[in-house]
Amino acid sequence: MSPVKLYHFPLSAPSRGAYMAAKAVEVPIEIEIVDLFKKEQYKESFLKINPQHCVPTLDDDGFILWESRAIACYLADKYGKDDSLYPKDLKRRALVNQRLYFDSSFLYVKIRAICYPILYQGVTEISKVLKDDLNTTLGFLDKFLENSKWVAGDNYTIADTSIYASVSAILATDWDISAFPNIQRWINECAILPGYADSADGAKRFGDAVKKNLKK
Repeated sequence: MSPVKLYHFPLSAPSRGAYMAAKAVEVPIEIEIVDLFKKEQYKESFLKINPQHCVPTLDDDGFILWESRAIACYLADKYGKDDSLYPKDLKRRALVNQRLYFDSSFLYVKIRAICYPILYQGVTEISKVLKDDLNTTLGFLDKFLENSKWVAGDNYTIADTSIYASVSAILATDWDISAFPNIQRWINECAILPGYADSADGAKRFGDAVKKNLKK
C-alpha cells in the first residue's frame, strides 16, 4: 500500500484529529509539516493544492481533501480493515456523524474562539462569557458519555479521535474539567487510541503556546 500524504501541523487540533484517524486505520502516511506560526500555509505551492490554505490537507494519489472530519471519514471508508471506526450500519453511522458535526460546528468552535485570539491577536485573558460557553458545551459532551464508554458507543470510532484532539488542546491550557467526571474517565480511556502519544505531545506544545501569552 502506497502512503497517503498528510499536510500537517502537530499543534493544530483538527490536524491531529486527521493524523489519529490515519493511525487508527493503519494506512501508511507521509507527513509534510505546514507551520501555521510561520505562515507556511500561504506558500504558493500549498495554495495550489488547497486555496483555503488550511491543515490538515490530504493527498491520496492526487485526490486532495481537506477538513479533518471529512478526511477521517474518507480514510476509514477506504482503508479501514472493518467498519468499527466508521460503522456501515445506518443508525450507528448517523450517531458517529452527529458527534463529528458536534465537534466541528460546536465544540471546536468554542475552543478556537478562546485560543485563536490569544495566539494571534494579542488577547491575554479569557472572558467569562467564553469560559461559560465552552463549559456549557463540555457539559453536553459529559452527558453523551454518561451511559457510553466512548462518545458514540461501546468501541472507539473516528468521533473519538476527532473529539479527543479538540478536548486535549483545551486541557493543555490547564482547563478545569473537575465538573465533568465522564469526560475525565473518557480522557483516561483515550490513552489507547492510535496516535495518542504524538497527539498528546502536539496538544502540550499548543497549550504551552497559549499559556505563554496569557496574563500571569
